[in-house]
Amino acid sequence: MHQVHFAVVATLALGVIGGAPLASSAAPSAEAAATSAPSAPAAAMMLPDCAGKPAARPSEIIFACADANFGVRKLSWTGWGEPFAAATGQAYLNDCMPNCAAGHMHTYPMIVVAKGSQKCPNGERAYETVTYAFVGRSPMPATDDSPPNYTYLCKPRT
Repeated sequence: MHQVHFAVVATLALGVIGGAPLASSAAPSAEAAATSAPSAPAAAMMLPDCAGKPAARPSEIIFACADANFGVRKLSWTGWGEPFAAATGQAYLNDCMPNCAAGHMHTYPMIVVAKGSQKCPNGERAYETVTYAFVGRSPMPATDDSPPNYTYLCKPRT
């Protein structure tokens, strides 16, 4: 099942929805450029961290908020500000052998997709859910058929 999830996330990360690419690297024709109005830039979008503090295009996401033994760093984003954004990065995971305090961190290539929308207390828009997939074989044991989704909610500043 993890291979199916990877295929779904990889498809999203490549920017394909319903067979139509989100962005094209091909330059528009001179006629199209002259007749099309410039598009407005996408509204600023954020992604809250474990503490609920929003950040734009974070370079790291922590999945194990209690102890930071699982996350992804060195994120390179595409589609930021669109209904979903995708990134590739380097996951880190503690093997917790013989226990988490004495365990060792291992790294794996990963794809993440941020999606959903919420309005933060400060008025900023933010993604709400992050789904991840390991590139290649997952080091995590398969637990069920659902994709690994993490919800990150904005919290008011105190």
